[in-house]
Amino acid sequence: MSSLDEHDLMIEADVRASDYLRSVSTRNVYPDQSQIAALSEFDEALPEYPTDPFDMLRKLDMLGSPATSVSTGPNYLGFVIGGLLPAAAAADRMVSVWDQCASSHANSPIAAKLESVAKDWVLDILDLPRGAAIGFGTSATACGLSCFAAARRELLARQNWDLDNDGLVGAPEIKVVLPDIAHITIFKALRILGFGRRHIRLAKTDKRGRIDSDTLPPLDRNTILCLQAGEVNSGEFDPFIPLIGKAQKAGAWVHVDGAFGLWARATQTHRHLTEGLEQADSWTTDGHKWLNTPYDSAMAIVKDGDAFARALNADAVYATAEPHAQKNLTLEFSRRARGIPIWAVLKTLGRQGVSDMVERHCRQAKMLAKGIDGKNGIQVINNVVLNQVLCTTNGDETPADFTARMNATGKVWFGTSVWRGKPAFRLSVSNWRTTDSDIERAISILTQKRFSRL
Repeated sequence: MSSLDEHDLMIEADVRASDYLRSVSTRNVYPDQSQIAALSEFDEALPEYPTDPFDMLRKLDMLGSPATSVSTGPNYLGFVIGGLLPAAAAADRMVSVWDQCASSHANSPIAAKLESVAKDWVLDILDLPRGAAIGFGTSATACGLSCFAAARRELLARQNWDLDNDGLVGAPEIKVVLPDIAHITIFKALRILGFGRRHIRLAKTDKRGRIDSDTLPPLDRNTILCLQAGEVNSGEFDPFIPLIGKAQKAGAWVHVDGAFGLWARATQTHRHLTEGLEQADSWTTDGHKWLNTPYDSAMAIVKDGDAFARALNADAVYATAEPHAQKNLTLEFSRRARGIPIWAVLKTLGRQGVSDMVERHCRQAKMLAKGIDGKNGIQVINNVVLNQVLCTTNGDETPADFTARMNATGKVWFGTSVWRGKPAFRLSVSNWRTTDSDIERAISILTQKRFSRL
């Protein structure tokens, strides 16, 4: 392909992408069966010879775009998925064109600089210890795994156990204490690291999903205590001050899972929910949730940056780097500069813009809850402290049936859940495009008895 053809291909891709973005407010939030069935046209034999990239792009758009869940649009209320802020999308476009291996300063001076600045800004806006290190990874799952690996290594090092050379055979046992409703990705990360469920202590939580500090399992210097900032269903926060106080007294390591809830700390109205969590040893949060960056974008934050870098060090004889290079703070040796879209969002929104967006979504969640509670058989079952609205149904229609009926309209999309052993459904507000008018429209849809698909 010539450089001219390459340029024309990029222009056509940008035009098609722009056309898609202009449609997200009116496009059905989830594809219908015919649009899903049309994906079978991708089932073809591997081409024997090169084919026209313009034909590829047209096929990708014509068949692929209609089959998307429009999670970047204002009517998507499933999970905690933010849209894609234009500034983040534009910055990520440059990242793709630059095609940098963002492992260290030697490989990419620009990536190293911007991710260093992004690190400083994240610590500033979240008011976390300024000397902490941040690894910009793929997800809260991968970043949680990184934090737990650093925690275990450091706890063993404090007892003069050399994990790097001696491994885990014969090592002092490291225990983990989790909320009994911890997110599944926490269990996944721990399983990968070899923490079996039999060696995980579950802390009881109250009816709102918060750990009861009075019934916390015993902690000692061999313990990792994992707390939650924004429980995935209820949106609740653990009481950090008493829990972290107990952990510090025992010499335990404290990790905070704040995939989306950590951003409450960037606001004035909800910061109180996070009081005391700055005393933890490590934290995880996502960019692709409330910060509205592209997938996949997350952060592993560790107070002792040197301990973190030692645990994940990936220096080779041909590729040594600065101690806090991203390849020494993430699971990847070759990696994409995921911190640059985070830098772009913080650069363009600033402290006030981030706060305004988070506060608006929290207000809209309360607005949504008030508008649907007690109507059309809907019962809101959580205190809406953040952006999560957790519901069940009364009458003959189950939460699953209600969810399926609503999603079939194409006007909204959300998912089912389970709360305290009972079926539920969950509405999440975290998209920068979602306006009050969109919330009013969602209320109207959810409280109507019957309507047809658009």
